Amino acid sequence: MGVRIEQVDWDDERAVELRRQMDAEMLERYGDRPNPDPDAVARALHVEAADLAATLLALDDDGSALGHVAVRRHGDEWELKRLVVTGAARGRGVATALVDAGLEVARAGGAARMILQTGDRQPDAVALYEKLGWTPIPIYPPYEVVPFSLCFEKVLRPEQEQGRSPRSSAETQERRGTPGR
Repeated sequence: MGVRIEQVDWDDERAVELRRQMDAEMLERYGDRPNPDPDAVARALHVEAADLAATLLALDDDGSALGHVAVRRHGDEWELKRLVVTGAARGRGVATALVDAGLEVARAGGAARMILQTGDRQPDAVALYEKLGWTPIPIYPPYEVVPFSLCFEKVLRPEQEQGRSPRSSAETQERRGTPGR
């Protein structure tokens, strides 16, 4: 199976459908959690199409959509948003191809690093990001109102690592509520 990445509009019907599937899956994973401020969480998770640098789809040989990711400017940062892969395409390298394509968009835009937010009930996503070399960072705005947030970064230009104070493994595990490895 070949996979090609194509840039599309945010409102492309295939992209909209994949995000709808993602929303349904996230409701299954997190729907039982108390939410003290649903409006604040909705605002934090909202994506404005005008803020996006790219919306990317992974397509198979017949043009069927396998996955989706968006890249946006988030202040001075570049952020990976809404990574979703269809159930049938998981485990076939589609997510890696989408993340790599998103990183290329950020690099082309001059990004020194890329950041993302995921959640504590998405161990598959966390495992993917860690496998791809993303490292945990403190929760950044606006996600501090989303109590289950886990945030990561991928440094794109090594000179950006100088002067940074990354969290120790123990601090990161404590923040994530995971035991030491």
